[in-house]
Amino acid sequence: MSTSLDHATRAQARVALVSEAGSTPSGARPRVAIVTCAEIPLLEDDDRLVLPALAALGVDAEPVVWDDPDADWSSYDLVVLRSPWDYAQRHDEFLAWAAGVPRLVNPAETVAWNTDKRYLAELAAAGLPVTPTMFLAPGDPWTPPAGGGEYVIKPAVSAGSRDTGRYGPADTVQAVAHVRRLQAAGRITMVQPYLPAVDSYGETALLYFADPATGRLAYSHAIRKGPMLTGPDEGMETLYKLEEITPRTPTAAERAVGDAVVATLPAGLVYARVDLIPDERGNPLLVELELTEPSVFMLHDAAAATRLAAAITWAL
Repeated sequence: MSTSLDHATRAQARVALVSEAGSTPSGARPRVAIVTCAEIPLLEDDDRLVLPALAALGVDAEPVVWDDPDADWSSYDLVVLRSPWDYAQRHDEFLAWAAGVPRLVNPAETVAWNTDKRYLAELAAAGLPVTPTMFLAPGDPWTPPAGGGEYVIKPAVSAGSRDTGRYGPADTVQAVAHVRRLQAAGRITMVQPYLPAVDSYGETALLYFADPATGRLAYSHAIRKGPMLTGPDEGMETLYKLEEITPRTPTAAERAVGDAVVATLPAGLVYARVDLIPDERGNPLLVELELTEPSVFMLHDAAAATRLAAAITWAL
């Protein structure tokens, strides 16, 4: 495996090939596939911003659907996961595909770990502040938590808000039915307390992109996401639910947690998103670490697309 210095040197050499007109000598331009799904074959507006930013660095990039049988992944110098948002329904197939793609980022090993949210237990065991989470295997007994608080039920392998619900003391029957439905399908189920701060303060998502100078993830920008869950799971059919999103400057405590989380990650990652919600005392808790196909909200930071393009070019 190349060292971070190797990557940085190679990236700088490619950038040096770019003329003021944004072109490179014939045959010198690397090709990058930006991976998406069949529902959005041309990418979301946000993800499309990276295409001209890569072109300015002498890189030809194009969207490619991950399960397109005609895609020749070996023809690309790099394959970048961005929006394969249907992976959760075909998890095993997706992991097998990822393992067979040369030059994939983030790497297939990371994808396999990160697409099963039991990674939260590992991060909690490492001493990071993680939202308390119970994991239920198929067949495990479960009764709704006592105490009158609200809680969230969702599968350990999921995308967006599919199969996710918010429950309270009046929703016991629906909550039990939700857990049993997931278990009957052979899925690992998660139960977490609902953090009330999300309704007022919201959720903070911190974005990190690889720094070409160091080869390590570096903070890029942050956004605020408003609350998404309003009640029990009602069988939402879409993969992505529109959220209330605005730019946010993270607090010092949020930056500290975000930096601590990414410090545990292996080298070679191009992007990461750390999602935090305050607990009842205002301390930020990790609710999700996105290393596979996170939205990175480049529309909310003018320089984000340039930073992501530089990170991708570093990985070439």
